[in-house]
Parts: sequence; C-alpha cells; structure tokens
Amino acid sequence: MKHIGGLIIALIVINIASNAIYKRFDVTKDQRYTLSNTAKDIVNEVSSPLIIDIFLKGEDFPSEFRRLQSETRQLLEEFSNENDNIIFNFINPLENEASREQTIQMMTQRGLTPMQLEVKENGKATQEVIFPWALASYNEQTVIIPLVKNKIGASQQELVSNSVQHLEYAFADGFKKLVTPKAKKIAILKGNGQLEDKYIADFLTKLREYYFLAPFPLDSVAQKPKEVAKALNTFDLVISAKPTKAFSDEEKFVLDQFTMQGGKSLWLVDAVAMEKDSLYNDAGKNYAVSRDLGLTDFFFNYGVRINPLMVATPYSAPITLAIGGGSNSQFQHLQWPYSPLANSENTHPITNNLNLVRFDFANPIDTLKNKTKKTILLETAPISRVEGTPREISLELVTKPIDPATFKNEKQNLGVLLEGEFKSAFANLIKPLNLDNVVDKSVNSKMIVIADGDVIKNDVVRNRPQELGFDRWTGKLYGNKEFLLNAVNYLLDDNGLINIRSKEIEVAFLNQEKIAKEKTFWQLLNVGLPIVLLTIFGFAFNYFRKRKYAR
Repeated sequence: MKHIGGLIIALIVINIASNAIYKRFDVTKDQRYTLSNTAKDIVNEVSSPLIIDIFLKGEDFPSEFRRLQSETRQLLEEFSNENDNIIFNFINPLENEASREQTIQMMTQRGLTPMQLEVKENGKATQEVIFPWALASYNEQTVIIPLVKNKIGASQQELVSNSVQHLEYAFADGFKKLVTPKAKKIAILKGNGQLEDKYIADFLTKLREYYFLAPFPLDSVAQKPKEVAKALNTFDLVISAKPTKAFSDEEKFVLDQFTMQGGKSLWLVDAVAMEKDSLYNDAGKNYAVSRDLGLTDFFFNYGVRINPLMVATPYSAPITLAIGGGSNSQFQHLQWPYSPLANSENTHPITNNLNLVRFDFANPIDTLKNKTKKTILLETAPISRVEGTPREISLELVTKPIDPATFKNEKQNLGVLLEGEFKSAFANLIKPLNLDNVVDKSVNSKMIVIADGDVIKNDVVRNRPQELGFDRWTGKLYGNKEFLLNAVNYLLDDNGLINIRSKEIEVAFLNQEKIAKEKTFWQLLNVGLPIVLLTIFGFAFNYFRKRKYAR
C-alpha cells in the first residue's frame, strides 16, 4: 500500500508539473514547425484577439490538399502557442448544398476566387471546388490571406508543395498588415514620360498595404532645385516605371545625391522603343529603335549598362492573335520570342521560390567591374539571342517555325541588384546644380535595375486595371507582382518576411496511380497475411504442445 500511495503522489506531481511547464519539440529535419524569429516578432505584437477563418474544409478534398489543410492547422497551432490571442477556425463554405451557387458568387465578389481541382481516387477522376483562402480580422480590420501559391505548369502535388513552403510567409505577411503601422515612404517619379497611374495601379495598390506612396514631379527641379532635392531626401525609395523622355543632368544629379545619402531606387527602363500594342494595326508591324534616356553614363558609373538591343528566346510567353475572319475568327496562343520568361538559379530572397517573370521587348544588361556588389536577379533561359536596332518587328513571325540553331547557348541578364558604397556619377565633374551637402561617395545603399518597363505594367480593360502578371488570354499568372514586391521589401531592408520565403520544406506525397493499381494487392496482403501468420502460429503451437505433453 505504501508503494501504491507513493506512485499515486508521484503521478499527481508529474501531472501538475506537465501542466505548468509546456514545451513543444520540433524533430523534423527541415524544422517546418519552428517559427522564424520574424514571424514570432509579428505575432507577439498582437494584443487583442486576432480571428482567422480558413476555408480549407470539405469532405471530398484531394489527398494533396488534405495535406495542405493539415500543414495549415499545424502552423496555426504554432502561432496560437506563441500568442493566445491567435484564434483560428476551419470552415466549409460549401457545406450547405442549397446555397452553394450563391456562396460561390458571394465569395468570388469578395476576392476569394474558387479553385477547381481534379480529384483522383480509386482510379476515377472527379472535379471539386475549393476556396484556398483565409480571412484574418483584428481590431475591425480584415485581410485576405492566400493559401495556394500558383506556379506555371505545376501539378497539383507541386502546387501544394510550393504552397506549404509559402504558408508561414503568407500568414506572417497578413498579420503584419494588421498589426504593424506603415512607416517608410516611396516616391513614384513623374515628369519623364513614366507610365500613367492606371498602368501601374495594381502594383501600387499592393504597395499601399505596406508603405506610404506619393507621386514626385522630378521635372520641377529646373525651377526649384534645392527644394526638390530636399523633398526627395524625405523618401526612402524612388521608383521610375518605364520613362520615355530623357533625364536632364540636373535631374540625374538630384537622383545621384539621393543615392549618395543612402536612398534606394528601383529602375524599370527600356533602352529600345517598341510596344506590343503598336503591332495590332492593319500592317501588323512596327520598327524597334533605340531610346536614349540620358542614363547610360549614370548607370555605367554604378556598375551596369543597359544595351539598346532586344532579347529573343523560344522560352517565352505566347502572343494571342485572332485567326480567321468575322464570326469564324478564333483566338490562338502563338510562340513569340520577344516576351522572354525569366527567373534566377540563385537562392536570393527576392527570387527564391518565385514564379516566372514575364518581359516584353527586354534589353540585355552588362555588369561592369567596380566595388559595388552585383547579384543577377533575373535572366533568360540558356538559349537566347540579342538583336540589333533599328529592326522591323512583324506579326508574320508567328507563322514561321523557330529555328533553334539561330539561338546561342547563353543567358541574358534582365535584372540586377547593386549593393554597397556607390561612387557619385558626378565625382570629379562640374556639378550642374548648387545643392547642399554634396558628396562623391555614398553610405551603404541599394539599387535594382530592370531592363524592361513592362515588368510593372498591368493590362487595362474597359479602363479598369487588371492584376499585374495575369494573362487574361491564357489564364496564367506570372510572378511579376511578387518579384517587384520582394524587390521593394529588400531595398527597404524589410527583409524579415522575404527571408521566411527561403525556408525549404520537403513535402512527401503518395503516388495515387500506384495506389489505384496496387490497391487490391495491398488490401489482400494487409488482411490475408495476419490470418496466414495466425494460422501458422496456431498449427505450430498445437504441434509443439502435443509433442511436449505426449512425452
């Protein structure tokens, strides 16, 4: 009795201690259930209930998306364990069959677009609709959190694998919008023929969720140079989206001194004047000519050169043309070498796990030797060529087969990150303006140069801006917006969130075809083998028992 009493007391003590001291251990190889320090910092700022509704619930989910559902739940449990104010619920929006169509319409209007999936079970394929979204609400504010990260040409398993890697970033990004006030300011340069607001509206709308934005008329520098330079230095970043008019020496000097003071910049520049829309005319052709923006010496000094050439590659986005006449015309997606698709082989946070980025009439970038650190962010496929200007571009090109022999086995740089101490483009030169605090060497700064302004350009249909990177003809979503957002985050030292994206998680899936093919065999094995073993054991037991007692 004494031992039993001691055992009971020990169990009570252990139970009390286990309730008081709670610790979770992540023994996975990739540490998938260990939150990053950035995510923890964001979550710990939540001071009142943050409610998350996740719509990943249903009876007929494909096995891959049941995996995404499970990973989402486990991740949110980690967030909730970090802060009790994180409360989450899984909801099946299509549970009521009677109001199914109304629910789909209502959620679509809210921006929660449904996804149609092919479910393969027992060798049969069916179609199911799911809503891979979550809504996070905090202090009367709500944000939409995407749970699926699309990638062109990905299978459902690859889609889920990419999405699982993206989960922590998606939720941390959503939480940050709710709990972290905006602080940094971005100037959208005007005055040099940059894109109209409606053509960059989608990206600017996304940026406004994180930063303060304001248009900046750089061309007023001629009238009031000191005031313009002083005003520009109140911003943290400048963006120049596809300028078409040359920059004066005074404008370049103000921008140069902005960089010398530590200002960051994102340049999306065309060195060749050519627009795809200009081809949709009766002749179906136009001429590509070089465009002198007066920036060659400016960028050359910093360590890059944008060449007035065009990049062509068979690894490109198609062009959509109406083939036929009248009511018999049909839209066809045809190979078009002047819309290269670019990515990067490096694992830089800006481009890691990124979808392909679409360009139009891009130009090659050379990197030059100086002390500035250079990272190639975007480059073409290994098969490409460059074409000189002026050159006639005609839609008749789509009728001719592409000859691989005309392309070289080399990549072309389309986007470069510059980091470090910059030397002034006006060092040892007579200054065009008399500004205060002029310096010839910068503090540590950053600059990204993209050799195509169309990377930031969204389509406009019936005067309404479309989603950046979305091709309404093919239904494909390219990685333009995500790339640019990562670029801005990185330039503004907002690296915590994009570093989460570098987290590599291995997701293993079952082979559904093999399951369907070998299902009967494994069922018989699992049911029959135990019976066979039990029968053998029974016979053996009786045999040895009789033999033992027969003596």
